[in-house]
Amino acid sequence: MNGIKLRGTGRCVPANTVTNDDLSRLVDTNDEWIAARTGIRSRYRCEKETLTELCVSAARDALHMAGITPADIGVCIVATVSADTVVPSAACMLQRALGLPEDTPCFDLNAACTGFVYALHTMECLLNASERKYGLVIGAENLSRITNWEDRGTCILFGDGAAAAVYRATEDDNLGIQSTFIAADGSGAEYLRMEALPVE
Repeated sequence: MNGIKLRGTGRCVPANTVTNDDLSRLVDTNDEWIAARTGIRSRYRCEKETLTELCVSAARDALHMAGITPADIGVCIVATVSADTVVPSAACMLQRALGLPEDTPCFDLNAACTGFVYALHTMECLLNASERKYGLVIGAENLSRITNWEDRGTCILFGDGAAAAVYRATEDDNLGIQSTFIAADGSGAEYLRMEALPVE
């Protein structure tokens, strides 16, 4: 299997910033306590923005940096646990917004914190079977809409935003990502848990 090489990146964050001082007015915490344990001073929180909008903006920046058009994309994967809808997927919403070719595999991947790494490896495998040699991977979350803002152990950790990367398959074994190792361990499942969202 050939490797892949990074060609472009993009990002998009909401307009609203939530500082540690802001959180101290919601739960029993303070800036010093949060920063000492996490290194986090602030995070972004969606108010009007949707996850799809964040993905589209980040993807456009990545495509621009890579110097390619949506028609060049052979695989599109969005790593997320907080898409706007379960069906259609965030990746399909992105496909429609960008105008990616209709024969492009587009799907979401749920692997929580390791989602981007899983998506990157999956994209690499699929890209080798595609006639178009560019892949688009996005890590995006709108976790603020599912965060318990009364739980000081978790609300300090999460924010919203999207990051996109465009990769190109390469036949040069000395270029790009040389190998990827992915695995999972479900033994600690009770420590960080989110119930399935109800269908409205």
